Amino acid sequence: MNLPTLNESFEVATTTNPCRLCAPLGAALAIRGIENAMPVLHGSQGCATYMRRYLVSHFREPMDIASSSFGEQAAVFGGAANLEQALDNVTARYQPSLLGVATTCLAETIGDDVRGIIRQWEKTRGSAAPRIFHVCTPAYSAGHSEGYAATVLALIDQLAEGGERLGHVNLFTPMFASPADIRALRGIITSFALRSVVIPDFSETLDGGNWQTYQSIPEGGTPVADIVAAGRARASLSFVSSEVQAPVAARLVTPGRLLSERFSVNDVTMPAPVGLQGTDRLMSELSELSGLPIPASEKAERGRLLDAMVDAHKLMFERRVALVGDSDLVISLAAFCGELGLSPVLCASGSSGKQLSLQLEARGITGCTVLEDTDHRRVELAAQDLKLDLVIGPSKVRPWARRLGIPVLNLGFPIHDRFGAARLRTVGYDGALHILDRVANALLEHRQEQAGRDWSYL
Repeated sequence: MNLPTLNESFEVATTTNPCRLCAPLGAALAIRGIENAMPVLHGSQGCATYMRRYLVSHFREPMDIASSSFGEQAAVFGGAANLEQALDNVTARYQPSLLGVATTCLAETIGDDVRGIIRQWEKTRGSAAPRIFHVCTPAYSAGHSEGYAATVLALIDQLAEGGERLGHVNLFTPMFASPADIRALRGIITSFALRSVVIPDFSETLDGGNWQTYQSIPEGGTPVADIVAAGRARASLSFVSSEVQAPVAARLVTPGRLLSERFSVNDVTMPAPVGLQGTDRLMSELSELSGLPIPASEKAERGRLLDAMVDAHKLMFERRVALVGDSDLVISLAAFCGELGLSPVLCASGSSGKQLSLQLEARGITGCTVLEDTDHRRVELAAQDLKLDLVIGPSKVRPWARRLGIPVLNLGFPIHDRFGAARLRTVGYDGALHILDRVANALLEHRQEQAGRDWSYL
């Protein structure tokens, strides 16, 4: 069979290098953000190995993921015995406070009653069993970011309780937030004299210090007690850009909205604080929640960002950019590109549901080629005639961007061919400044390479 060339327009039924990864991967990441918790994938051993490979290469930290290890017999007759054995083994080996069971394609396809299996296991183990929750995450329904969102929703749905109101703020971050982003957001909220509970919080479990001895479950993460107390918070702060956040579990439902409906917790939902206006919105919401003015330190950060935007404007104005990654990140970056004078002419995501198109239009971003539920082959074909100056996205964009001679700036997930993914900053004024510097330097470096010489002065 003759494959289409880059100069041909074509429609095919196959997918070549999709712009998303499997939903259980997002589930495993979310579970790793809970204190003393272990993810258990109900499916084949290969699924768990695949998830570990991507998470380890991105965060550069060990990542244990248990599996019920389906074989041919379980695939035909059901995997109840496998899952019960896996729960026994993980409990004995790791002694976790919480087990999170995420289903894979195989378990969902054969129709295993995971809830029923878990209830039976809890009944037979009695008080010796740790707390446990489950989430349905077949990869044929959604990608890694939706699996992450579905898992956070399942945590709140199955664990959160109401009661006397406490003074903290629940913080629900999107999957693209790095450990450095989570630490920065916690610091920003603290500057308003508010206490935050990040759900989930993998800022230490996947970016901790050096160990003297190996830790099978790294220290850190959101305590289970804090998740249980989520229904007693004064408010929930959620960073989402689209209405459909967890299509694997339930449509049009977010953790903040669920807490609002069940326990009357104030639901504050806003786009991720990426860029000037996005961070301005965060500062305004936190000022209203706390009753305090915006701290002088944040005003100073804002001033530095504005100064840098003016300095770099002549370099960035009308440079044509492609944005590839999770829809929430692409939407936020597209808005920030507009603030910088960059022109986002191609926006692509593996997410489906036409939320990317709708949200970009809502933010006034028009004349942009939008690809949803897509793969990198289609993105490459769309990019070849757009005269791009820069591609922003995960490591998977690099091969086709190199073929087209376009410079790359890595943001998003996964980044496995560069170091420092866990420390990349995207949120807040300082995060915006970090992105600005990287964009400017990527454009300059490409111009130098094209000129065949370096510049000693610019």
